[in-house]
Amino acid sequence: MKVDNSKNKLEVTIYETSANGKKLTEVLSLDMVLAKDIIEIKPDEQHQIITGFGGSFTEASAFLLNQLSDEKRNLVLESYFGDKGARYSLTRTHMNSCDFSLSNYSYASVEGDENLEFFSIHEDEDTLIPMILDAMRISKDGFKIISSPWTAPPWMKDNNSWVGGKLLPKYHKTWALFFSKYLKAYKEKGINIWGITVENEPHGNGDNWESMIYTPQEMSDFVKNHLGPKLAEEHREVKILGYDQNRDGLKEWVDEMYKTEESSKYFSGTAIHWYESTYEVFPEALQYAHEKAPTKYLIQTEACVDAEVPRWKDDDWYWKKGATDWGYDWAPEHQKYWHPEYVPVFRYARDIIGCLNNYVDGWIDWNMVLDTQGGPNWFKNWCVAPVIVKPESDEVYFTPIYYTLSHFSKYIRPDAVRIGFINTSPYLQVTAARNPDSSTVIIVLNETSESRDFNIKLDDFERSISIEGKAIQTILISEKN
Repeated sequence: MKVDNSKNKLEVTIYETSANGKKLTEVLSLDMVLAKDIIEIKPDEQHQIITGFGGSFTEASAFLLNQLSDEKRNLVLESYFGDKGARYSLTRTHMNSCDFSLSNYSYASVEGDENLEFFSIHEDEDTLIPMILDAMRISKDGFKIISSPWTAPPWMKDNNSWVGGKLLPKYHKTWALFFSKYLKAYKEKGINIWGITVENEPHGNGDNWESMIYTPQEMSDFVKNHLGPKLAEEHREVKILGYDQNRDGLKEWVDEMYKTEESSKYFSGTAIHWYESTYEVFPEALQYAHEKAPTKYLIQTEACVDAEVPRWKDDDWYWKKGATDWGYDWAPEHQKYWHPEYVPVFRYARDIIGCLNNYVDGWIDWNMVLDTQGGPNWFKNWCVAPVIVKPESDEVYFTPIYYTLSHFSKYIRPDAVRIGFINTSPYLQVTAARNPDSSTVIIVLNETSESRDFNIKLDDFERSISIEGKAIQTILISEKN
């Protein structure tokens, strides 16, 4: 229901997702009341430009979609990329295999092929590439893609393994050529890659699945001396993002990446993940990274409910405290407090709001689709995705996480500007943005069990709104048609 404020010809539309069962449900504003709390929007206080929101194309997700009927496969892709769906605008995929692949593979599988004469992306031709192309056909506005390698092929590494180890110096030139070959091969398939990260999780992952180790200096030197010049020569439009791991270690990486103009000029920005903590956003680290390079991207490239098997058609679980992650069991003793049990929906909404309010301009979830086991995954590193499927019965389950992400991706559009606000409520978490079409988007999260009333103020416009307990709202203020 749209409520008109004829004085300034604005109207407000409110969408709510709640533990009580609302799923992006349109709700009414209140008759004007004197609410105790006020959220006042400051449109002239402008911060970062938004790059987008979305999820990741993985071999696991693409494989599962191929097992569904055409009707259900299309339903999932429309729900992510269609105009009536989440309208994802920023995505990620993997170069070579990752843990959410069916097996280990590389596009450069021939040992000693330094000139990559046998380079081939044939492993992606039945899975990843069709999924991406179908998403592109569905998406009206299009979306950006970031690609990340988990590892170079074993023959390029000092331990000759898929897991751990470092890139041998004699293959630095070859590995830079690999990126260029990949970008060209995908472009020939009709897919333009917007950006790349140098390495997924350069600290490693405990030597469990595909990984390759860099120090901050090693990564910066590789970009400065090899990858940066190569892409500047052959793929100048492609963005290079450094780091690509958890936020607690961010300072030492941006210090090195942006230490000199010689290296800084090749980095378009920094990529981060959320796994350091289930509740801490690390605002100081994010602000430091922004202040170090205020004109460059700061993009969250991976997040998921990890170390959990998805709950099938059990919406309540996603709204209750009880999820745990890897750190709950084996984080270092001094970091265990960062990993308490948590509510999955709250973790997502809280993190995105916190990221936006601390200069992150893009936010990408991990797998778009997984099965009821939380895979397939060759390492059995089970996780949760917003959409869970049962291919054997051709069933699809849109979890509450899907709707939570949609509150951001559907309504805050690329090139929106994050704007300021004053929030007097100690119970509500808030962020706000102004879209290119001049509409204003306010996201409100209520983690408490009680409903909360508040007044939204924007210049002369004011409206009273109530949010349910355990709920997230998107408030869209736009000019009356």
